[in-house]
Amino acid sequence: MDRRGRTARALALVSGCDLRLKRRLLSISTLYPAPTRPGFGRFVARQMETLAARGDWEVTVINPIGLPPFPFRSMGRYAQLAAIPALDSGGPVAVHHPRFLLVPGLSGRFNPWLIARAVLPLARALHAQAPFDLVDAQFFYPDGPAAMRVAGALGLPCAIKARGSDIHFWGDRPAALAQMCSAAASAAAVLAVSGALAGDMTALGLAPKGGITVHYTGLDHARFKPIPRCEARQRLGDLPGLTLRSSDRLAVSVGALLPIKGQALAIRALTSLPSDIQLALAGTGPDEAALRALAASLGISSRVHFLGTISHQTLPLLLSAADVMVLPSEREGLANAWIEALACGTPLIVPDIGGAREVLDRPAAGRLAARTPEAIAAAMIELLTDPPPQAEVAACAARFSWDANAAALAAIYESVASGH
Repeated sequence: MDRRGRTARALALVSGCDLRLKRRLLSISTLYPAPTRPGFGRFVARQMETLAARGDWEVTVINPIGLPPFPFRSMGRYAQLAAIPALDSGGPVAVHHPRFLLVPGLSGRFNPWLIARAVLPLARALHAQAPFDLVDAQFFYPDGPAAMRVAGALGLPCAIKARGSDIHFWGDRPAALAQMCSAAASAAAVLAVSGALAGDMTALGLAPKGGITVHYTGLDHARFKPIPRCEARQRLGDLPGLTLRSSDRLAVSVGALLPIKGQALAIRALTSLPSDIQLALAGTGPDEAALRALAASLGISSRVHFLGTISHQTLPLLLSAADVMVLPSEREGLANAWIEALACGTPLIVPDIGGAREVLDRPAAGRLAARTPEAIAAAMIELLTDPPPQAEVAACAARFSWDANAAALAAIYESVASGH
């Protein structure tokens, strides 16, 4: 028993009670909010903050920031990344932002090693100040292999969580998959955001002897809740980029504007739908110019609304104002946007990917639709013709909450830390 354990036992004997020490977690996540990118990985931050708020786990986050060689660091988005402070201690969880060398498009297979090299000195120093009980990775790649190196150096168990694209994208790359398999084999716990994703991981050889634990995402029910559709549209007011007539019906797509998100399919679906059906795209990304050009070429620019980044305060209003949420992604684990839309009473139109069937477990939740404009249009007509009540749709998301998410995570991590 170490010094902390002996002290705790002595205090317990003096007080006559069973005193359990607060556990300490070191969480490594390449996706996490920072002062210059507050919306980046909000769902990871919410999970960590809710876990810390329970009181049985103290959480320290290391969010490695990848930067290219020095001459390029002042260019474009890297200038914003370079401005992120080394430590952000203003919130409920201390977040460290060490830098690691990143060569865009070239260093992907080496990123776990580069991250571990940058993180390990900081992790050693923090561990020396107050020992950790567990290291975790919030994504399987590159976080997982990097976290495993750090945990091994500190002599600690490691847990790794898979969220979707980290498996479906990197799992097709032999060099990355080999590192992921090695990390999975050594991990004390492996988590997945859906049962379907756990199945994909097993097929790739990413299931350890102890199996994969499904750990569903959370939801802020105080923020994401049904607002009557007419009221939500009135409260949206003059949202830049969105002008609706009272008779219009609205489909919204929430996600980065990337080819794999499939917004182009939703735009094409509009051509076979009545002219009162509008499509709002909430998000930014490199595909925006191509999507605008596509809408113009199809003659429906006036029906496709580019909203840009929507604040976390406005998003529930937008989702409540929508009649359907359509996101024809090529791949997902279990998208937070799905759960947030349902909680606002907005049914989904999504492909049969990832954990979609685990979320769309009743007709009120929406429709599974193939990734074709025709299938998306048919599903939209079906939902708009006979829309389910908002309260019935919102009930589909009742089982998701951040408190439930944190309680499950605390139980998993306690089992690992105690060696059970």
